[in-house]
Amino acid sequence: MRTDETSRFVRLGVELVLQVTDKGELTGAAFDRIGEDEFMPDEERGHARSAVRDDTAEALSYLVDPVDLVRGVPGVELAQASWSSELVDYDPEAAEWGLGDFDDLDDLDEKSEGDEELDGFEVIREDEDQPQGEGGARRA
Repeated sequence: MRTDETSRFVRLGVELVLQVTDKGELTGAAFDRIGEDEFMPDEERGHARSAVRDDTAEALSYLVDPVDLVRGVPGVELAQASWSSELVDYDPEAAEWGLGDFDDLDDLDEKSEGDEELDGFEVIREDEDQPQGEGGARRA
């Protein structure tokens, strides 16, 4: 394909780190989803429930569907999607857990006029100094 034919496609990269605050609630919700899945063959349900019981990341993967992120967005059609989940050692102070490719995250700590907070997250707005498509949110 030529570039002008593929330029209408956009790769949207999203990475989340979630803290499991109630393993029982998460596992129970995943069990419910497995039970309600009309497309899952009965012989796979036992395996799925066992995997969910043993691994919270597996439970989460039954409940979070990135397709929902773009469902209903006007003017786009999902061409491809994939996702995975895994247990990780999370250290919010470590450099590899920083959001985006910002040179100095300390500069983002100063809120400018018009910044807002949303459920404990500070919204980091795009501005002329950032490349197109960068921005995000981080714990306030």
